[in-house]
Amino acid sequence: MVKQWLQKNLKGDPVLWAIVLMFSLISVAVVYSATGTLAYKKMEGNTEYFLIKHSSLILLGLAAMWAAHKIDYRYYSKLSFFALIASVPLLLYTYFWGSNINEASRWLTIPVINQTFQPSDLAKLALISYLASMLSKKQQKMKNKNDFKHDFKEILLPIFSWTIGICALIVMSNTSTAVMLFLTCLLLMFIGRVSTKYLLGVIVGFMIMGSIGLAAGQRLGTAVSRVEAFWNDEPQFQLEQSYIAIANGGVMGKGPGNSDQRDILPHPYSDFIFAIIIEEYGLWGGIVVVFLYLALLYRGLVTVLNSTGAFGGLLSAGLSFSLVIQGMVNMGVAVGLGPVTGLPLPLLSMGGTSLLFTGLSLGIILSVSRTDKDMTDKLVTPTPVKAHA
Repeated sequence: MVKQWLQKNLKGDPVLWAIVLMFSLISVAVVYSATGTLAYKKMEGNTEYFLIKHSSLILLGLAAMWAAHKIDYRYYSKLSFFALIASVPLLLYTYFWGSNINEASRWLTIPVINQTFQPSDLAKLALISYLASMLSKKQQKMKNKNDFKHDFKEILLPIFSWTIGICALIVMSNTSTAVMLFLTCLLLMFIGRVSTKYLLGVIVGFMIMGSIGLAAGQRLGTAVSRVEAFWNDEPQFQLEQSYIAIANGGVMGKGPGNSDQRDILPHPYSDFIFAIIIEEYGLWGGIVVVFLYLALLYRGLVTVLNSTGAFGGLLSAGLSFSLVIQGMVNMGVAVGLGPVTGLPLPLLSMGGTSLLFTGLSLGIILSVSRTDKDMTDKLVTPTPVKAHA
């Protein structure tokens, strides 16, 4: 009976559903352990507060994932442009009047529920969806060299302008998110058959506008100092504590809830949660997490290959790469393979509305697999023949 209910209500790729549920269970366990110090300082030791809050947000993300997967993904093509337009004033308002935390205005506080919201999450989802829509609609026209001026004006210019503009707005308060989003968009354009010379033009454009945004924004000094520290191999407190956590974990780990570095490491429940995972669950725990991200990417690419339309394939590819690239960057930082960033670990870090938008992204991928499977089933299902009386 349970199996029938799952088959009826959870459509799309069943392996992807299983991967997300595995991430959710790991996240609840690790965040509960990593928030001990935070609970002691802010909630007078009430550790259940963050357990309940984080679990509620995960359930909200799963609900958003379920709702998004029930909608035909082709509707997201129409919604993406309006979401993109809405994200511009939200990003500007947040920069000038948003909540300033750690010298960065990235958050808006939603009244009544007192929950923070990052407009960059909306902008990221909207931009990837918009690029997938534009590239899918115009791929054939981009091959037509006889009408280059028309194609450039109608196709390439909007794509390039929105990509550079949105990333430049985000870079003023969140350098790492802007760079990751731009790399994802660049990869999506490459998959969408945009010529290499135009891609080079986009890179130059982003370097110019991004530099202006970085210089005019709030994070220039932080970004430069972190890159210099990584390049010169200078010791940084966050990384030193992360290395200690990983070394303490060894192969088998210290066991769930037995982390020592969670009391010392800055943001052990978000930016450096991967170090806590290894400390408590060992090298094998870290390998399992990496495997789950690679499995997520693989299932996303399977959806791309099985997609019957260009928009579905590009949309699934863009969202899959966005999540996995961010995950790999976060884990790379924790083990010292890159400069320190403020990127959380998708599906695992404690977060606010970021879990909601992650759920929406995964739901859209599932919508692609569900819709295309339904269309394929209709094509292969034979039409019943009525018997003659």
